Amino acid sequence: MGVVDPALDAVSQESRRSIESHLEDFESKLRGPNRTEKHIKYTLQFIHWIAAHAGFKTAADISADGVNRYAGKLRDQERAARTIQAHLNAIKAFTKWLTEHHKLPRDPLASVKKPNPKTDRRRERRMLLPDEWRRLETATVSGPDRYGMTGEERLLLYCTAIQTGLRSNELRSLTRGRLYLEADPPYIICKAGSTKNRKDARQYIQPELAADLKAHITTKAPKTPVFNLPHESNLARMLRDDLAAARKQWLKEAKKNPQEYAQRQQSDFLADDNHEGEITDFHSLRHTCGAWLAMMGVHANVVQKVMRHQSITLTMDTYGHLF
Repeated sequence: MGVVDPALDAVSQESRRSIESHLEDFESKLRGPNRTEKHIKYTLQFIHWIAAHAGFKTAADISADGVNRYAGKLRDQERAARTIQAHLNAIKAFTKWLTEHHKLPRDPLASVKKPNPKTDRRRERRMLLPDEWRRLETATVSGPDRYGMTGEERLLLYCTAIQTGLRSNELRSLTRGRLYLEADPPYIICKAGSTKNRKDARQYIQPELAADLKAHITTKAPKTPVFNLPHESNLARMLRDDLAAARKQWLKEAKKNPQEYAQRQQSDFLADDNHEGEITDFHSLRHTCGAWLAMMGVHANVVQKVMRHQSITLTMDTYGHLF
């Protein structure tokens, strides 16, 4: 008659519990320090999607074959390597946690390999040229309301993004109390809870922008968001709509000269993407910040600090050809 090992029996019982019940405990673990609500939301969502696609019901059901089939489906859909990596990171973190907490006897996904985003960067952003920016300024401030933002507020948002290099979620977190517009020079502080590296970011701005922001927030309470940003899925659309309006006006100016008009139609100027496949989305404004600094001859270490890159290598890989 065999002797039951209590520890192994406990692991066996845990492995037969539903994935949903384990995710409740896993979510509590995720809510530790240095994790945003956005990160938690997407981590849980990715795990749900993978489990549904592979037919995983209990922790014991999770297999490398099922997860690899899911990754293959994403590749067939031509999803970017970074996207696939994010999905796999979520499920692998989950099974690692299950194993470490004795809910599975071993990690079933230890053999699953993640793609390297550096070998498949599908979302190369393009920067705005200074001449494009001047056109975009004019079209934006004179344009109609878009996604709940007036032209004046959108222009302030774009200016702030370019001068500070702040990401969209960082800009969304800004409140009146984080704007130090009377300082010399004026600056903005984005708190660690909203930044990617989990450190406070102090970003300096030009006095002209500080004056415009001061007028914008005059009636706002200290904890009120500075910008009335639309849903994140509409940020890129909003910028592209303003860019399209600027390009339309630029093309219209050449209507009376057929040759010039034809040349402008073939140009990348103010286009959503260029002949190198680089796209324009809201993150392009952050990319523009770093690119303009490099083109102005600012030292690479300063650009690294402004862009808050972890290493000078990343700064040089991104902007080295512009210095």
